[in-house]
Amino acid sequence: MDETRARELLARERRRVERALAQAAAPDDSGELSLVDQHPADYGTELFDRQLESSMADRLREELDAIERAEKRLADGTYGLSVESGRPIPDERLESIPWAERTADEQGRYERSV
Repeated sequence: MDETRARELLARERRRVERALAQAAAPDDSGELSLVDQHPADYGTELFDRQLESSMADRLREELDAIERAEKRLADGTYGLSVESGRPIPDERLESIPWAERTADEQGRYERSV
């Protein structure tokens, strides 16, 4: 993949993730007072929502870390090569997942082993 295109894709994804993280960190303006006695189902819903938001923020931070690793590989001249085998990652994969570290087959094996 062309270096300029890779930089554009990574910058776009960095902005998307950083925006989403900022929104996740923004205070809740719903007006709900959690200290007010609630029905148990309301409490359960609130707890579920908090856990979901926390999980999404964790996933976004992992994505941002992967983007930063891809930017480092771009600077090192190893962007687009699998960190596992050194084989080229197809441009189609990098277009859809610019921070990809492995080929699709390698990623599948990696995810099954973790």
